[in-house]
Formats: sequence, C-alpha cells, structure tokens
Amino acid sequence: MTVRDVAKLLEAEVLSGEDKLDIEVKHGGAADMMSDILALCGPNQLVLTGYIHPQVIRTALVTELLGLVFVRCKNIPPETIKMARQHNILMLQTRLFMFSSCGILYAAGLRGVDER
Repeated sequence: MTVRDVAKLLEAEVLSGEDKLDIEVKHGGAADMMSDILALCGPNQLVLTGYIHPQVIRTALVTELLGLVFVRCKNIPPETIKMARQHNILMLQTRLFMFSSCGILYAAGLRGVDER
C-alpha cells in the first residue's frame, strides 16, 4: 500500500511531505515513547504516534522513518510542523485513535517489522 492509501484509509490530512504520497509503505508501527521508536523502528517505516512535540521529528530523522501519523487529532505545535517541513518528513494527522488506526491498517494488509 502507498502513503496515499494510508491517508485515505485513516481519513488523514497531509501536514508535510506531500511528495511522498506515492511511496510504498512496507511496514508500520505505533509508539508514544521516543525510546520505543528509537529501539524498535527503522528506515522506511511509518509510525503512528500521539507524541506531538518537536523531539518526534528529531527521532524520525535519526531512525530514517518514512513518516509519522499523528492520532487523535491533537493540536500539533507549530514548531513540530515547521521542523518536519524543513526536513521533508512525512506527517499525516487523523482524528482516529491509535487502536482503531492500527486495526484499520492491519486489516488492509500493513504489517509490522515483527511479521516479516
């Protein structure tokens, strides 16, 4: 599935990284703790999170994530969006909760890195 497919399934708004919509998403993950993302996530992975502070962008850069999907339609700080745009990090935002978002993507065929 592509990023565009993910955005459609989750009824998500694209906040940054519009040029990445046709990239294939090979694996997904979900975490709110940056230590979990650093330890368990890696290159070209799409991660769902509720953590909206700028540190999440730094974490995405270090782990070479494909992008982030922010759940629960939180009020994302402008500096987080600005940093994502500066580094061309894909950012989507959905009103759905983490559990529902993961379930929708899993049902559509997206798997985590632990199910290779």
